Amino acid sequence: EPVSFTALDTLRRAGVSVAALVTEHPRHQARPARALDARLRHGVPLLTDATVVELVGRGRLSGVALRHRDGRTAHVACDTVVFTGDFVPDHELARRAGLLLDPGTRGPAVDGAFRTDGRGVFAVGNVLHAAEPARAVAREGTLAAEAVRRYLSDGDWPSASVRLRVTAPLAWIAPNRLTPDDPTGAFTLRTTEFVARPTLVITQDGRILHRTRPRSPAVPNRPFRVAGEWTGRVDTEGGAVRIALG
Repeated sequence: EPVSFTALDTLRRAGVSVAALVTEHPRHQARPARALDARLRHGVPLLTDATVVELVGRGRLSGVALRHRDGRTAHVACDTVVFTGDFVPDHELARRAGLLLDPGTRGPAVDGAFRTDGRGVFAVGNVLHAAEPARAVAREGTLAAEAVRRYLSDGDWPSASVRLRVTAPLAWIAPNRLTPDDPTGAFTLRTTEFVARPTLVITQDGRILHRTRPRSPAVPNRPFRVAGEWTGRVDTEGGAVRIALG
């Protein structure tokens, strides 16, 4: 993902010789021009469809063992490993407080007003989902502020909600609950696979609520969003809402 190129640049400026970049995906998730530029400037090989399965060495690191998707194994000599992907939310306080966590994001489950299942507790940004850009986190904070103001004014808190669930290759959606008084906002999604021309289909109890084609490809570790104009068609007494890539 793009964070790895930032780490690569930092290491090279510090005089570190980088042995390789490794990704479990068939290609890097950065935009093609950015990936090509990094390889041309630095001459660093990009090892795709590969996973680090073992850190090798006695007393200090001497290399890593890799396993490729087709079962082949390999060894890369090195004395340092930098992990720049598979981030998790900053959810330690939420877990200790016993808040309901979403199984996809692994952060607190929230509705469109960023309310958790704990009365009076709101959550936004990288507490909810990992490694979102600062502008996205700030936007969520702005939206949540109005909900906080309303709560402090009238004390209302929803007693029930409808869960949002994704199907593979989607990894998660946030917000991931719907309540009757939710504002119609935007939802952030992540995918685990490359989908060049994704069609997003949203259903509830077999009924299609919304179908749309995002303008950009679905790329792992990069967010894409869907507007929430369909939320008014959700049956708040019905089953979970399902989001899938068609």
